[in-house]
Amino acid sequence: MKKFFYLLIPIICIVIITVIVTSVYAETGEISHKKICFGIKRGENHERPDLGSENLKLFEKYGVLAIGNKNSKNVYLTFDLGYEAGYTENMLDTLKENNVPATFFITAHYLNTHTDLVKRMVEEGHIVGNHTVNHKSLPEISEAEVEKEIMNLHTILYEKTGYEMKYVRPPKGEYSESNLSKINELGYKTVMWSFAYDDWDENKQGRTEYGKEKVLSNLHNGEIILLHGTSKDNMEILDECLKEIKNQGYNIKSLDEFE
Repeated sequence: MKKFFYLLIPIICIVIITVIVTSVYAETGEISHKKICFGIKRGENHERPDLGSENLKLFEKYGVLAIGNKNSKNVYLTFDLGYEAGYTENMLDTLKENNVPATFFITAHYLNTHTDLVKRMVEEGHIVGNHTVNHKSLPEISEAEVEKEIMNLHTILYEKTGYEMKYVRPPKGEYSESNLSKINELGYKTVMWSFAYDDWDENKQGRTEYGKEKVLSNLHNGEIILLHGTSKDNMEILDECLKEIKNQGYNIKSLDEFE
């Protein structure tokens, strides 16, 4: 019996240490720096996608916008723009013709090379969002660098236009809990998405029917649509998609109206 007791001592010690460490973690409120690569599992027949329990838990904790009210037929249109491929002006024309608001997440390169288009976005009532200065993976840089990536772009845009950004989209969909906490600390709100497709690849253009099918077959209540403004296909299908989204009874709303 004594021998058995001595064998249990290491196990008991491990359990006690685990309890102490867990308790300290809870009391200190230490925040995880673990890198998370955001992804979704699409639903069928306009069912809402599965965003993953880990994501949803953190999104609720930090007020991240990723999917809206399941009972309202509202969708929110967003574009990511790291550079200009020659399609944004046409897209802005289409949005104006259809009276549709959108959010454009831009980088510093985009702002510095196409300030005129950014000014037009602001003038026509669209939201300009922060996609960071250099499009770096936020979990892979320090908190100080995260702040610079976000706030330096914030400052440049304000100096050029007087516009203050308030929404940020983490580059590449990569984030950590500490990133979400830091973003909130900076007065920003993180925006993810509940629909995206492989439209970013310039080598995969010329698939307009494929693009329309992806966008329209995956419509769902509360959807945040992510499209890339660098896609020629998106430019060509945008008008038809906007009209059909409305035809299916959905309201295309601004992120400022998110619910």
